[in-house]
Amino acid sequence: MKGIKHFMVLVGIVFWVKSSFGQTKISNSQFKTLAMNTDAVILDVRTPEEFAEGHINGQAKTLNLNYFANDFVSKVSAKVKKDQIVLVYCAAGGRSASACKDLKKAGFKKIYDLEGGYNNWE
Repeated sequence: MKGIKHFMVLVGIVFWVKSSFGQTKISNSQFKTLAMNTDAVILDVRTPEEFAEGHINGQAKTLNLNYFANDFVSKVSAKVKKDQIVLVYCAAGGRSASACKDLKKAGFKKIYDLEGGYNNWE
């Protein structure tokens, strides 16, 4: 019985940690499906130079807002409604995970992070 209780506590902690990071990792196919939603926003958090070399398009509005900018969250907040679907990606997934965490803290509710980033895009 003790083992089951410890296991349940561990499962609860894992779900709490996952939700505290602020995003749901999604696959290429899930990202593509959501990018067809015209109410969604595709948010590329790479530098403008990286964006110019190639980026993801869809029916959704596409924004390039550099995560390293001091006013990143305020720029996103000025252009995106907090209840919109936000599809976030960077080159490999590090910046986008951090961006999603910051956006969740700012009150964004539907945040999806492309697993593997642009480097994994098909």
